[in-house]
Amino acid sequence: MISVETVDLGYFVRPASEWGGDRDRVEPSLAYLVRYPGGSLLFDSGMGEGSVETDAHYRPVRRGLDVEVDLVVNCHLHFDHIGGNQALGRPVLVQRGELATARGGGYTIDSLLDGVRYVEVDGEYEVADGVVLVPTPGHVDGHQSLVLDHGDRVTVLAGQAYDVAAEFGRPWRPWLGRLGELGAGRPARVLFAHDREVWEGVLPPPR
Repeated sequence: MISVETVDLGYFVRPASEWGGDRDRVEPSLAYLVRYPGGSLLFDSGMGEGSVETDAHYRPVRRGLDVEVDLVVNCHLHFDHIGGNQALGRPVLVQRGELATARGGGYTIDSLLDGVRYVEVDGEYEVADGVVLVPTPGHVDGHQSLVLDHGDRVTVLAGQAYDVAAEFGRPWRPWLGRLGELGAGRPARVLFAHDREVWEGVLPPPR
C-alpha cells in the first residue's frame, strides 16, 4: 500500500511581477511524505536559508521539518524545495542535468547544495514498485514529478510543473501524455508544491 501525507513547511510571498498578477501572492511551501512497501521518501523539503537578499525578496515564514525517511526527492533544486536536504541526511534523487545546472551557480542558494549525497538519474526512474519519477520540464529543464500507483487510482506529486492546480494541463506539455499512460484511465489526484488545491480527474492520453 502506498500512502501520501501533506507536510506544511510554511509560506512565502511571490511578488506580482513574478506571476503576472496585480498584487503579491502568498504561496504555501508544501512537501509530501510518501510511504510505500519497504521504505519512505519526502518529496521536497521546504525553504532553505542562507541568503539575506532572498529572504528580503520573498519574506518566507518557515515551519520545522520533523520526519524520518529513507530518501528525498526534489522536484528541482531552487531554494524553496531543498531547505531540509542537509538536515535529513538522506540520499537525494535528482535529474543529472538539474544538478549540473544548480552547481553552475546563480540558480539557487549555493550553500544548500553542500554536504548532500545525490543520486543522479537520467529521465524516468522507478524508485520502488508503483513509485516512478517522470521528467516534467517546463518551470525548469530538470524538473521532475512523482507518480504513485495505488492500484485503483494514481497520485501525481507535480511539484512546480504548474504553479497552481487551475493551470494544470494548460499549456499542454508532451510529458502529460506519459502521465496519462501511467494513469491508464484511472481516477487521478495531482498535488502541487505551492498550491493547496488539488486537481482531480483522468490524466490526458498521449497526443
